Amino acid sequence: MKVLFMGDVMGEPGARAIQTFLPSLRAQVRPDLVIANGENMAEGAGLNQANALLLLDAGVDVVTNGNHVWDKAQTWSLIAQDSRLLRPHNMPPGSPGSGWWVGRASSGAQVGVLNLLGTTFMHPVVGCPFRHADAVLETKPSDVKIIIVDFHAETTLEKTALGWYLNGRVSAVLGTHTHIPTADERILAGGTAYITDAGMCGCYDSAIGLGIENALQRFVAKRPAPYDVAAGRATLCAVLVEIDDSTGRAIAIQRIRRDEV
Repeated sequence: MKVLFMGDVMGEPGARAIQTFLPSLRAQVRPDLVIANGENMAEGAGLNQANALLLLDAGVDVVTNGNHVWDKAQTWSLIAQDSRLLRPHNMPPGSPGSGWWVGRASSGAQVGVLNLLGTTFMHPVVGCPFRHADAVLETKPSDVKIIIVDFHAETTLEKTALGWYLNGRVSAVLGTHTHIPTADERILAGGTAYITDAGMCGCYDSAIGLGIENALQRFVAKRPAPYDVAAGRATLCAVLVEIDDSTGRAIAIQRIRRDEV
């Protein structure tokens, strides 16, 4: 089966990239499951009902999140009501919803999607993603052989470490959060597809999707400035992972990029 995974969808340009490119991309690569990280859709931080509906209506099957998951108050009820909307699974006990989704792909295969948040240089501070992954794998349904992990983390070290920690136990560990696609996609020795960051869906004529002038004011003038979402050409960044249904081992991983003219 094929899984299409899109990195952080950043504000209006990211939403436009999804609406513009996902229909034709689905027709071209024919994925059995589509996943997108939606944590930056609502003005760059958080997810609201309109954002969630846009993604689901565009053909996204599962929406993952990250450290901005609770930045919009309505996200609490959205995630509590719809199991397709995930929050990091290592959030504190009592958090609404879940970071673990099990469902059937269009190929008929049972699939698990696990959303985890890193702990190095990240806020909020949450539970250990390594131990939370262990707990999910120990209790997963026996017929779920295909597991996709969205690891939303700051450092390449923590992301790489989780990739090796879960090597051979999950089908893919796909990094998000840093918004820049990395060129290290590969299949680890145990059959786990890995990439440090899938990249964002948004405007790349920017500072990781944010307005350049305000970013420069923070770094050069050392003055506060709002984190405004950049406007401009939209780009969709994703990875396509091909997986053996019978074993859950990844066969191939490919980076995908589509740019507005």
